[in-house]
Amino acid sequence: MTALRFIARRLFLPRTAARSLVLGLWTAAVFSGGLSIGSSIGLGGGLGGGFGGVAFAQSLNFGSGESDLPIEIYADDGIEWQQENLVFLARGNARAVRGEVTIYGDELRAYYREKADGSTDLWRLDAYGKVRIKTAQETAYGKKAIYQVDKGILVLSGGRVRLVTATDEIFADKQIEYWENKQMAVARGNALAVRANKRLRADVLAAYFRVDKKGENKLYRIDAFDRVKIVTDTDTATSDRAVYNVESGIATLTGSVKLVRGQNVLRGCSAEINLNDGVSKLYSCPATAAGPGKRARGVLRPHRKERKKAPPKVQK
Repeated sequence: MTALRFIARRLFLPRTAARSLVLGLWTAAVFSGGLSIGSSIGLGGGLGGGFGGVAFAQSLNFGSGESDLPIEIYADDGIEWQQENLVFLARGNARAVRGEVTIYGDELRAYYREKADGSTDLWRLDAYGKVRIKTAQETAYGKKAIYQVDKGILVLSGGRVRLVTATDEIFADKQIEYWENKQMAVARGNALAVRANKRLRADVLAAYFRVDKKGENKLYRIDAFDRVKIVTDTDTATSDRAVYNVESGIATLTGSVKLVRGQNVLRGCSAEINLNDGVSKLYSCPATAAGPGKRARGVLRPHRKERKKAPPKVQK
């Protein structure tokens, strides 16, 4: 905060789109672990080509890159520094820029703490209005974004939240979250992942990441909860829950499983669907202490060729 010590207790900069305030908050004091939106949420190679590691890419990490990069804040209607409340307010087409990541909003609020040694610690960043988080590869849209630096949690909400990449889109009615410490991303409320003509829908989608041999976070599993629906060009599968293994390309469906292709319908307690080769296995319900099991069942309707109608007889 050395660069700001000569600024008055309440700072209003003139209305200028080009006006910026460079926050000289260096190293770990700048957004601590950073505004991270994780490293790829998607459906790997699944759904016959699937959602190949989309969304929430590492490039959306506001704290990544060189630790000495400054954060620049721009605002058409000025920047207010409230020393009493330990917060910066930027209003009017506001944006915060660090490296390749830019956060847009009608209003930005940056909350900080003063440490005993005189340094500062930025612990929360809020964005309101027409919120966008943008990099060269992805853009996330919402009406509100809150990043809690201490807990490593980012929540994007407001309207139909959306994340767009070159090949994929993820939507959620309630919110999209990234839990940095748990390496987990969650889309809540009529969540939908789309790639070309392939769709995965559920009330909640949760994606899990782990570090590979190259030191990069990679998506390895997606859990889908409640009203699960997987749709491709030829098939529709529904269930209560699904677990998708990105490495194997196999989706395991459980609870009221239903597989539909054309007029053919299969039902069972669980199923394994290989989204790479299209092979499906349907399983019966096992017997339990509560009662006997239930068989898997299906209705197959063979395609019938239409008979050619004989020409009408001509009366002589």
